[in-house]
Amino acid sequence: MNDFHWKVLIADDELIIREGIRESVDWEKLRMTVVAEAEDGEEALELALRHGVHILLVDLNMPIMNGIELMKQVREKLPEAKLIIITGHDEFTYAQKAIRLQVKDYILKPANPAQLEKVLRQVRGELEEEATKQQHLQTTSRHISRSYPLLRERFCQEWMEGGLTEAEIMEQLQFLKLPEASPDWLGVIRLPEPGGSPAALKEDERQLYWFAVENIAAEWLGPYPKVMFRDPFGLLVILLWGLEAEKDFHRIEASVRTHLKIAAEVHLAEGTRSVLELPSVYRASKAIVMKEVAISPLVRRAKQYMLEHFADSQLTLEGMAQALQASPAYLSRMIKQELGTTFGSYITQIRLRRASRLLTSTLLTIAQISEQVGYETQHYFSTAFKRATGISPMQYRKGAFESEPEEDE
Repeated sequence: MNDFHWKVLIADDELIIREGIRESVDWEKLRMTVVAEAEDGEEALELALRHGVHILLVDLNMPIMNGIELMKQVREKLPEAKLIIITGHDEFTYAQKAIRLQVKDYILKPANPAQLEKVLRQVRGELEEEATKQQHLQTTSRHISRSYPLLRERFCQEWMEGGLTEAEIMEQLQFLKLPEASPDWLGVIRLPEPGGSPAALKEDERQLYWFAVENIAAEWLGPYPKVMFRDPFGLLVILLWGLEAEKDFHRIEASVRTHLKIAAEVHLAEGTRSVLELPSVYRASKAIVMKEVAISPLVRRAKQYMLEHFADSQLTLEGMAQALQASPAYLSRMIKQELGTTFGSYITQIRLRRASRLLTSTLLTIAQISEQVGYETQHYFSTAFKRATGISPMQYRKGAFESEPEEDE
């Protein structure tokens, strides 16, 4: 900062006054440089903006644009600049206007060199103080930006523990530049435990594998806002914003199997509308992966296929079986055995889950939603939706939006 020179502009329509000011001050000693002089307000504004001046010495009575107008413009376009009036008009009304424009001082012509230098020193002190403060703010901002990943992880861990109020959660989401809403999805990934089966990992290998798993997850989930963190139980937890992220999340498991040759337990749960209910989703998801429910590779591929093709109204068990190179009867039996439901019911669950999200988070029409989730007609969709939920899609949408203010209280 000591080598920095503050830029000064002198604006006065009298050459003798400008010269007098320029010659009466030791600018070098003050670490200032007179970068421009102007004889009217319009020229002064143009030069001030061109040079990005820090200090303006302004005469109130100048042609074309007077000093007050010039200062208004400078205050708008160079808000950090310091203004000093030098004028022959010792008028109280002028002084009042100047004070409203945050003028640093009001000096009468001919300027007393000692008084002018004193004012300039004071102004320089303020500029240096502000510059130092700005520097500190920028440094702090850079540090915070670099720390965002860690801060987000710590916050989400605390959030999942259930120890935060709704106001605290929303404030942190905003501060950490995350979507200010509960995530659309909560995913949990578990690696094989050390010891036990030959497929299990040794503890010293786990960190390397976790690093690889996190990279795979980050690659598949690249476009979506998210936070990934390890919880105290050795699980990778992923909070994920974006309805379309569901199918990409489920690709993580196949990539881990293919590239790392290990079987990770993966579970994805729907988020909640209330940020306060998310910890219960986390606890339920954790319980599911800790039980290690085994699912065969064929059923995993079937789940992924359904997630990617549910919007196709022509999707059938036979068509999926052909794509997966399995017999329809065998595939149907395996889905029922491992997922506890039929192909038709599972597809309906996926479609209606997505539809309920679209109803509450978009302004798409019922017809558009029915088409997006794989129903041939709006009537067929509405019938299926009412059978599953007990109310029509329109009632569901209306009820969701009417309940929003109550959640915010």
